[in-house]
Amino acid sequence: MKNMSFALTTQQILDGTKTVTRRLGWLQLKPGDHIRPVHKCMGLKKGEVVQAIRAPLVVVSVRQESLGLLLQDLAYGMLECAREGFGDHPVYRWPQNFVDFFCSTHRGCTSTTVITRIEFAYT
Repeated sequence: MKNMSFALTTQQILDGTKTVTRRLGWLQLKPGDHIRPVHKCMGLKKGEVVQAIRAPLVVVSVRQESLGLLLQDLAYGMLECAREGFGDHPVYRWPQNFVDFFCSTHRGCTSTTVITRIEFAYT
């Protein structure tokens, strides 16, 4: 089982409000795979250990799409921001702000970047 970091959305995972995540890469995942949600798994300092946030997640679907799709269809963008766990967030519930946030936290990413959209369920 692979670890997947949710350092930027730990609270959404704890609350169970996040059912979709977008990643660069992660092309090997397929429906039915299990992933362990962790706070962070890279850049750990000496003595730090990987900390699981909750029970493993089950992958429901995996597909590639342009990040800009969130901007092209506002209804889809709003729904996806809610699925990302930002439905009630005053800033990131808006697709443009979410895309800007995603790009600012992923080097080289733009709204035209093709990302991997991963939908999951809680066990």
